[in-house]
Amino acid sequence: MGPETEEAAKVKNASESREGSLSPTPFWGALCIMAQLDSRPEAYRHYHECQMSIRKIIHVDMDAFYASVEQRDDPQLRGKPVVVAWRGNRSVVCAASYEARRFGVHSAMAAVRAERLCPEAIFVPPDFPRYRAASQMAREIFQQHTDLIEPLSLDEAYLDVTENKSGLPTATRVAKTIREQIREELRLTASAGVAPNKFLAKIASDWRKPDGLFVIQPEDVATFLPLLPVGRIPGVGKVTEARLKQSGITTVGDLQLLELAVLEDQFGRYGVRLYELARGIDHSKVVPNRPTQSISAEDTFERDIPLVETESLIRRLAEKVWAASRKESRIARTVVLKLKTSEFNILTRSHTPPQPPATCEELAQIALWLRQRIDLGAQQHFRLVGVGLSNFRDAEDLQSPLFDEALQKVVS
Repeated sequence: MGPETEEAAKVKNASESREGSLSPTPFWGALCIMAQLDSRPEAYRHYHECQMSIRKIIHVDMDAFYASVEQRDDPQLRGKPVVVAWRGNRSVVCAASYEARRFGVHSAMAAVRAERLCPEAIFVPPDFPRYRAASQMAREIFQQHTDLIEPLSLDEAYLDVTENKSGLPTATRVAKTIREQIREELRLTASAGVAPNKFLAKIASDWRKPDGLFVIQPEDVATFLPLLPVGRIPGVGKVTEARLKQSGITTVGDLQLLELAVLEDQFGRYGVRLYELARGIDHSKVVPNRPTQSISAEDTFERDIPLVETESLIRRLAEKVWAASRKESRIARTVVLKLKTSEFNILTRSHTPPQPPATCEELAQIALWLRQRIDLGAQQHFRLVGVGLSNFRDAEDLQSPLFDEALQKVVS
């Protein structure tokens, strides 16, 4: 999201100018004071819990990371529409500079479509070792402020700065300092969001992109969330958003009016998650050094279709998964295909080739080959398809003789 929009103007401004620490909501603040005045063990426990519940989370998101590294290292690219991708009919955009995004170009898009949208675009082949080096330098900056760092990819991470190492008085100051260090030391820009939990921090980091900072104070959550489009909630894709809109649910405020039982009935376990996120509740912790186990993308069809009609969507999902995997420092070994029948039965097929997929086309071809291993008859229809990569390994492990020997045992 770019400059201030009508959507941003509608919500209460919790901007970076607010230097106060992330204080409890009035309700929690009152509860804490009451508990302090009560010496009973139960009251003390409530006081301790409400104090512990106030977290300070930062989500840092590097701006157009791959493209920005290219523009930084080649002055001739600055101010021009840069697309990081190999040319070719099967190539996928890894990143696009903001100059290219104005033409509608974005990551995971087919390179040929990007070229049609922006004929003046300069295509640059990806240089992942260089991107990983820049990512590691950003990580070293984060480590100056906290050890609780959860990388999501090469270009974004969560930081828990409830207690920071740099001695800065507020989470907002920590976020400002990190952004300044990235600008000065890496000659790149990053956007940051500060909030009481990961869900809100991620929304905040996108609020004033690029090169922005947005803070959601705990007391602002109740006024910030209701006017947000429901599609801003993580996990609400186009199909889920369409289902909600059919019920008249277009904003988070509309979603807040639904009972938990209704959401559970319509969306199963994800309904509970929707119920909590609509209220700004997210207890997930920042987990340092969590290695990626798998990357996947799936979609539900507007109508149930036979297996033979799934190829185009499998290819699109493969493009999304491949683009996401390019942000990882580790390499996936296994390709997974997931299908859900009209009767809600879930089928999965997986394959670990002798060598990891080297291109998006190879990934798509393996997924389509896995489709051939589904034999339920031409009359069977399907409501969902998914493509994934799993079994991630460090690049050094893939090159070791021990790995080669183990792999021979698997494929022989």
